[in-house]
Amino acid sequence: MIPWSLCVGTKAFFMEKCPSGIRKNRKIFIEEETPMAKEKKFVESITDMELDFPQWYTDVVKKADLTEYSSLKGCMIIRPYGYAIWELIQKQLDERFKATGHENVYMPMFIPESLLQKEKDHVEGFAPEVAWVTHGGDKKLEERICVRPTSETLFCEHYANIIQSYRDLPKLYNQWCSVVRWEKTTRPFLRTMEFLWQEGHTAHATAEEAQEETLRMLNVYADFCRDVLAIPVIKGEKTEKERFAGAAHTFTIESLMHDGKALQSGTSHNFGDGFAKAFGIQYTDKENKLQYVHQTSWGMTTRMIGAIIMVHGDNSGLVLPPRIAPVQAVIIPIQQRKEGVLETAEKLNAQLKAAGIRVKTDATDKSPGFKFAEQEMRGIPVRIECGPKDIEANQAVVVRRDTREKTVVSLDNLAQGVQEILDTMQKEMLERARAHRDAHTYAVTDYEEFKKTVEEKPGFVKAMWCGCRECEDKIKEDVQATSRCIPFEQETLSDKCVVCGKPAKKMVYWGRAY
Repeated sequence: MIPWSLCVGTKAFFMEKCPSGIRKNRKIFIEEETPMAKEKKFVESITDMELDFPQWYTDVVKKADLTEYSSLKGCMIIRPYGYAIWELIQKQLDERFKATGHENVYMPMFIPESLLQKEKDHVEGFAPEVAWVTHGGDKKLEERICVRPTSETLFCEHYANIIQSYRDLPKLYNQWCSVVRWEKTTRPFLRTMEFLWQEGHTAHATAEEAQEETLRMLNVYADFCRDVLAIPVIKGEKTEKERFAGAAHTFTIESLMHDGKALQSGTSHNFGDGFAKAFGIQYTDKENKLQYVHQTSWGMTTRMIGAIIMVHGDNSGLVLPPRIAPVQAVIIPIQQRKEGVLETAEKLNAQLKAAGIRVKTDATDKSPGFKFAEQEMRGIPVRIECGPKDIEANQAVVVRRDTREKTVVSLDNLAQGVQEILDTMQKEMLERARAHRDAHTYAVTDYEEFKKTVEEKPGFVKAMWCGCRECEDKIKEDVQATSRCIPFEQETLSDKCVVCGKPAKKMVYWGRAY
């Protein structure tokens, strides 16, 4: 073991033998009075997140080629690399939906105003964000048409037409589409006037079945975030103030970004029979009596790409969890003009593809340094360096994007070695994100302490609440924080509301949010 003091201003190399038999060659280079090499900034054109987090986010989105701005303010062009991430989100969520019995449908993008007006609370909740079509060609329409902000009313109209008997239930539908909400402020992926999402809409015979569906799909979202996106979430119920317009209950998963702000990452709503009564969705039960159906709705959007950036990214760009990365490994030939280098790279590419790893070979005429920087910027989980000396030694150097740890792997065992590294990276990225969230979650019992914590320590703040809207409004007015959720896992921090001192009913997660 090399003493830490001897590493300062020197290069130190050591070899470790791991259980899998992979040889690890970890290279440590520390300059006096400077951070470790793994913290070295490769991409100077990105603003440091510590200096200006919003600008850092914008830089990453742009320079990693995820989006481009449209000529219409608030709309984004999702570029191929960004859309490839969405395609993987879509694919893996869709598999989970179908495994739970859901079918995909497609509804119109236009909603007549009269149809939207059928559910009063719903239309009032969305009124400020609705985009209206008033003309068809050069003719003024007799009735305004809404560009869908969400599709509850369309599904309700459809269900009213196709559901007659208990034998027709449940209806488990999902839709992949875009929606339009006329946002005042926008930011790519996080808040745009048009965004992509999925929206599930289901109809059930009983309240119990609807509640079971609501929680089942919330858990689908939570498991997906944890297992695929490496993002830990808090599961809970929204307060009445934060509830979806027209819902009886709204459940949410909340995640914490690197800057300490919360992000609502997925929601699942239990509508009860409110929409069914407004739209006349009834069925004949087994006793030949008419009953109203009970409905749910649930959705996840392209804002999750923003979540991936803000949870895992660093000052060199994206850091993508392997399971959501469009390219999991990039092979970078070193001295590629020398005999056998490109041929070996292509053989390694084929080996990795056969093992199910998403891989590409960068055989462009750019310098290796440029290729390394590009790999870092785009967040590709690992790069594989292979040159004449490596080929001679029958090895390649595999470099992790998140830690920049280098591992020497035999060419005979490259696919297995890379897969093990990807699996380890996926696991450790989740662990780091969970550790960050836990380190930035604070429990308080005093209102002055509450306000000070929100102002000085960005993150989640746990505090007791009496259940009154007035206290919730006061928190937002005083420190611009909102209730994120009433978590399923309750704690008793005190017996009094943090704001008014009255008997507390629930412990709530609070925070500033995107």
